[in-house]
Amino acid sequence: MDSNKDNIVLTEAVFYILLSLLQPMHGYGIMQNVERLSKGRVSLAAGTLYGAISTLLERGWIEALPGEHNSRKKEYVITVSGKIAAKTELTRLKELVENGESLLGGE
Repeated sequence: MDSNKDNIVLTEAVFYILLSLLQPMHGYGIMQNVERLSKGRVSLAAGTLYGAISTLLERGWIEALPGEHNSRKKEYVITVSGKIAAKTELTRLKELVENGESLLGGE
């Protein structure tokens, strides 16, 4: 792991947002999907969500889709870079689980 990109640790909320955006979705849909994926454990407030969206747009991990003229709802989708970031995080999480199970006996 030589590059800084490999050392980025995603928050749980950001990880779930990226997973949600494997299909195009608007903000409220993301909030609902994150709650569903986490079985209600992670609930995003609007400010948290839109702050994360802003950061993810700046990093190029998601992009806004062109909207319809009469719609106020902006849809977002994950980019190739975002998928790489999510897969990198998944690999990191798997390592954590493997080490924990190995040392704790898989309790």
